Amino acid sequence: MLPRVPQALLALLLPVLLTQGEARRRDCPQAHSTSGPALQRLSDHLLSNYKKDVRPVRDWREPTTVSIDVIVYAILSVDEKNQVLTTYIWYRQYWTDEFLQWNPEDFDNITKLSIPTDSIWVPDILINEFVDVGKSPDIPYVYVRHHGEVQNYKPLQVVTACSLDIYNFPFDVQNCSLTFTSWLHTIQDINISLWRPPEQVQFDKSVFMNQGEWELLGVLPQFREFSMESSDCYAEMKFYVVIRRRPLFYAVSLLLPSIFLMVMDIVGFYLPPESGERVSFKITLLLGYSVFLIIVSDTLPATAIGTPLIGVYFVVCMALLVISLAETIFIVRLVHKQDLQQPVPAWLRRLVLEKVALLLCLGEQPTSHRCPATSQATKTDECSDVAKHCGPLGGPRDADRPLKGRGSPPPPPREASLAARGLLQELASIRHFLEKREESREVARDWLRVGSVLDRLLFRVYLLAVLAYSATLVTLWSVWQCS
Repeated sequence: MLPRVPQALLALLLPVLLTQGEARRRDCPQAHSTSGPALQRLSDHLLSNYKKDVRPVRDWREPTTVSIDVIVYAILSVDEKNQVLTTYIWYRQYWTDEFLQWNPEDFDNITKLSIPTDSIWVPDILINEFVDVGKSPDIPYVYVRHHGEVQNYKPLQVVTACSLDIYNFPFDVQNCSLTFTSWLHTIQDINISLWRPPEQVQFDKSVFMNQGEWELLGVLPQFREFSMESSDCYAEMKFYVVIRRRPLFYAVSLLLPSIFLMVMDIVGFYLPPESGERVSFKITLLLGYSVFLIIVSDTLPATAIGTPLIGVYFVVCMALLVISLAETIFIVRLVHKQDLQQPVPAWLRRLVLEKVALLLCLGEQPTSHRCPATSQATKTDECSDVAKHCGPLGGPRDADRPLKGRGSPPPPPREASLAARGLLQELASIRHFLEKREESREVARDWLRVGSVLDRLLFRVYLLAVLAYSATLVTLWSVWQCS
């Protein structure tokens, strides 16, 4: 009965029917699922009218809270001279974008979507200690969840300034901070919080490469609000990276050779003091230690504000070797035999051979009992008088006269008498020379006794100084290692 329907009624019903069909198509997008992939339609739905230049909040009074997390992956280098620490970290942050939300039922139950980082708003959070741009890989995408949570994961090679204290080298512990904060936005615009509980962040070593020179002790997070000269307040999150150096390599390559050389220097005191080999031995040790210091000078860290204790240890060891050499030269000079060597003074004999020897538990030292020089001269004069008094046959001249009156044989010729007198004078000279040599030897033996006692005294003082110095260093390094 279509021809009977008035034309005016058809004209009124047709627009109404078309409008209802369009409304159904808008309300039921699943009916048009065959028009394109769900991911593409969702991306177009989110980014078609998105403004990335404005902070993504509907109420500008509400701050955007950015939760961050740091996991240390490796300690790449520690530059003590330039005070720079290079680390490789896994950095994670997330925030809520109120303009990136959707209903998963409308888009094939999609709850998570990766979109380009350049297409959305990203907080300007930086590390304050940055001193150089590291070689970090570029991650161009972020994950967005259906309730608006944006997750930004990226690895970072961080080159930061750090105040490195090398006094305890090689048993040093360094504490460097990584401060994350917004460079421009105040806490009213961007607030910073911690992604995980502090305990989990502190003891998380799950991905740390633990085979290098440095050992990770922990990462300590700390939140702080600070203000600049103006009244604006900023939020920052500090991560204190605490690392400790493994000292085994430096103990083997630096400490043990130095200890061996010092032990050899102590053993060198057992060489006889009158032997010249001790001086050459200690000079060789001193030269060897100098070469050792030249070799290890590049291994020691150097800064303009301090010197490590191990450097002071090497300098003191060198000074001890020089003192040991000087003591050896003094003792060798003291006991060196000379023709014109003066006798040991009486006060020095009493001080060294009696008091010092008793103090060192060396027992009573033997002393020589020589006749004075006047008695030796008296003996020589007596021998000369005897030679003058003797006759041609060696007897007294007064006994010649009675023998001549009894008809005894004539005396020997004058030449024989002169020869006998010369022989007696030679014997007297030989005796005098032997007495002088014995006296010189006795003086040398006295000086040798004095030198031996002084050598033992100086050796014990030197050994006590070395042991006290070594015990102090070992105690300090043990405390630092256990702390």
